[in-house]
Amino acid sequence: MAARKLLLLPGDGIGPEAMAEVKKLIAAMNAEFGSGFETEEGLVGGSAYDAHGKAISEQDMARAMAADAVLFGAVGGPKWAGVPYEVRPEAGLLRLRKDMELFANLRPAICYPALAESSSLKRELVEGLDVLIVRELTGGVYFGEPKEITDLGNGQKRAVDTQVYDTFEIERISGAAFELARTRRNKVCSMEKNNVMKSGVLWKEVVTAVHKAKYPDVELTHMLADAGGMQLVRQPKQFDVIVTDNLFGDLLSDVAAMLTGSLGMLPSASLGSPDPKTGTRKALYEPVHGSAPDIAGKGIANPIAMIASFAMCLRYSFNMIAEADRLEGAIAAILDDGYRTADIMSDGMKEIGTSAMGDAILEKFLTASK
Repeated sequence: MAARKLLLLPGDGIGPEAMAEVKKLIAAMNAEFGSGFETEEGLVGGSAYDAHGKAISEQDMARAMAADAVLFGAVGGPKWAGVPYEVRPEAGLLRLRKDMELFANLRPAICYPALAESSSLKRELVEGLDVLIVRELTGGVYFGEPKEITDLGNGQKRAVDTQVYDTFEIERISGAAFELARTRRNKVCSMEKNNVMKSGVLWKEVVTAVHKAKYPDVELTHMLADAGGMQLVRQPKQFDVIVTDNLFGDLLSDVAAMLTGSLGMLPSASLGSPDPKTGTRKALYEPVHGSAPDIAGKGIANPIAMIASFAMCLRYSFNMIAEADRLEGAIAAILDDGYRTADIMSDGMKEIGTSAMGDAILEKFLTASK
């Protein structure tokens, strides 16, 4: 069996603590099942800046390009608040996304029944929630040019960010959304702002054309992005797959994340286009939560989002569907058993730390595999 090559980039804050629990899983899968994972570890974010003066080194970028998949922890913190903008910790993640051409960001918002009471919405609105937000990741206002601040004189400045989308970018992200919908409930809602933005007009036009040409079997609806945000907190279970641009995807996925009760619970995947010869694709997997420097080193961070990101890696990079299902099932089972980290703790539950949560999930996973 060919080796499965993983690059681990734990990053800053709680990133290394959460990544440590995934390392346990990788070691156990190699030992118990001969899974053949080979890992390297690098620096990204503030830790890379401290070591190299930049948010990711050229050596670690080369490792990322050569890996079958990258597992990413979190970056940033007040320690690096004053570093130059171009080498800020977040620049490492942006470079990984851009250089690896990771155009599709998959953000599931799943509410485990055991955590329905932790949501800010009523149980009946969120219990059983399973929404997938597919966000375009390499275009739009975050990368468009010009991007600048100009001094106009007389104490005045002008800031410009440019929202740019080409047809092919919208075609490939909408195609990814339709393909994913076919594996779920077969519904896609496309969100943009065609009422005030020309990029929104083109977005709606292209998504509609792709649907008509290739995916007429999938149910397609359109919604203005601001109305979509309202509907996510009003009736979230109406959605299956939501496809949207970089900026709106950034905002809407965080709204959807909080419906589940905790950002510490949610994974994500960022995928490139399949290689036409091998069918493989560049991919990066990361938890949605940030570096949480206020709790770093205390052993209380929730590792579930990092572990669930590894489950997505098993599913999308290695086609290890059964293993991904068992790992996700192990997470649900531990929550059903009443185990909680501090961020999701509630009355009557059993509070445990980062390492103990990782150990409990690993034990469930191994038991289910026998």
